[in-house]
Amino acid sequence: MKPNIFPTPQALGKAAAAKTAQILNAAIAEKGCARIILSTGASQFETIKNLREADVDWTKVEMFHLDEYIGVDANHGASFVKYLRERFVGLENGLSLKKAHYIDGLADPQRVMADMTAELRKSPVDIALIGIGENAHIAFNDPPADFDTRDAFIIVDLDDACKNQQVREGWFPTMDDVPKQAITMTPYQIMQANVIISAVPYAQKAEAVKKQQ
Repeated sequence: MKPNIFPTPQALGKAAAAKTAQILNAAIAEKGCARIILSTGASQFETIKNLREADVDWTKVEMFHLDEYIGVDANHGASFVKYLRERFVGLENGLSLKKAHYIDGLADPQRVMADMTAELRKSPVDIALIGIGENAHIAFNDPPADFDTRDAFIIVDLDDACKNQQVREGWFPTMDDVPKQAITMTPYQIMQANVIISAVPYAQKAEAVKKQQ
C-alpha cells in the first residue's frame, strides 16, 4: 500500500480520478476496452464527480457494482444502484458506458451472485475504487472479514458499527431501518483487480486507515 495525503477531500477526489482515468485510458489503448469496479458512499463523492468529467472514452468501459443491501430496490434513497445511476451513469450526465453490471437487491441473491460472478470473471479488472468503513470494513466485509473464500460474492450480516455509519451519513433514519444483510464482493475478488485506489477523505476513518498500514 502506498499512502498519499491531500489537504482537502476535493484535492483527494481530483487526484484519485486523474489516476483512475490514466489507468483506464492505458487499458483502452492496449486492448480496446477497460473494466472498473466502483464503490459508493459519501467518501466517494468527489472521486466519482471528477471521474465522470474525466477525458475517457466511456463507451469502452465496463463497470461493476461492488455491493448492495438485500431487500432494497433501486429507487430507495440508500440503494447503491440509485447512487451510481444518479452520480455516475445517469443520462443527465451524458455518460454512456460499454456496460454496467448492477447487483439487484430484490432478486434471488444466489442467482444475482452467480450472474455477477460469471460476468466479472470473464476477464481481468483494470482498476477498483474501494472505500474503507469506520470499522475498517471493505465493501460490506465487516471485521473479521472472510479472507479464505474464493467466491466472488457472498452474503454478509451487517454489524452494528456498519449500520451506525449508514445512519450517521444519512442513508437511513435509524439503525432499525438498515437492512440486516447485504451482497458484497469478497476481499479475494477485490484483490484480483490490477490496481486498487482507496479514497478516504474523512477524519473519523483515520484509525481504520492506520490499522491497514
